[in-house]
Amino acid sequence: MPLHFELVTPEKLVRSDEVYMVVVPGTEGDFGVLEGHAPFMSTVRDGEIQIVRTQGAAPETVSVFGGFAEVNDQGLTVLAERTN
Repeated sequence: MPLHFELVTPEKLVRSDEVYMVVVPGTEGDFGVLEGHAPFMSTVRDGEIQIVRTQGAAPETVSVFGGFAEVNDQGLTVLAERTN
């Protein structure tokens, strides 16, 4: 089962995808999220989100600046102050 991932800024929905894994730059350290991850919330530090579309694929990166990440039954949502 894929992980539902959304990246949102105050201006728009940047991305909504079904992916294998996402690595988020949390303020307490980077964390990876796969389908079925326990519910979790974290603040996000400036850095790069790594998006792995399929198992074994090279990650795609998106720069983010601040925000929050939430993992719940629907997947992972990153609410970024802005992206680059």
